[in-house]
Amino acid sequence: MKRYSKEFGKKEKVLNYACQTYQLSRPNKVGTVMALIRECQPKTIEQWEQWYFENAITDGKTPTKITKESLEELGERLYVKIKEIVIPEWTEAFNQLTLQDSVEYIFNLTINRTFDGFLREKSVIEDNLAKKFPNIKFEESDPELDHAGDIDYLGWVGQKAFGIQIKPVTAKANFGNYSATERMKASFSDFTNKFGGQVFVVFSIDDKIKNEEVVEQIAIEIKRLSK
Repeated sequence: MKRYSKEFGKKEKVLNYACQTYQLSRPNKVGTVMALIRECQPKTIEQWEQWYFENAITDGKTPTKITKESLEELGERLYVKIKEIVIPEWTEAFNQLTLQDSVEYIFNLTINRTFDGFLREKSVIEDNLAKKFPNIKFEESDPELDHAGDIDYLGWVGQKAFGIQIKPVTAKANFGNYSATERMKASFSDFTNKFGGQVFVVFSIDDKIKNEEVVEQIAIEIKRLSK
């Protein structure tokens, strides 16, 4: 199969890191690209490019039309972020890095962070959602299922279930701009088709739910699934 993607060599990692860190390829910047291309069903890349610029809009509260100029502006912002922030930060980190840092990082990532995440997920469910919805059976997602990487828990309402994804955030995090990736949206859709319920993203600080409105959304979904 012919590939059209350009290769950036060693620069790919830093471009990808900065693009993801500063959220320059999210749907609120470039539109829901996978949904758009599936709607287009192009036969050629030229057909896809033309259709994209004719139909693509940003995904957000105030949608705007996407143009070649707006994509170029995103590229310029990416360049500035890399030059003015990423490179200086990485240079400082490289100069300060020690062997002991590397050894402790692997241990911390494998043992400490895994345990922290396990406790956080347990607490969000057992100390929060399970107490608010005592008639719902919550269970951990089966790691063998296709959606397991995106859904942490299932909440069973009879023979149907809704999904819960738990994302840790800091106290100052702006999760209001959070947007699921196209892959995650596809995974959520597959989950709904299989289990009947929606997937809810719960943002947590330690054992507390930060986006408290999600509890009411879950309550509405439980009523719907109960009918």
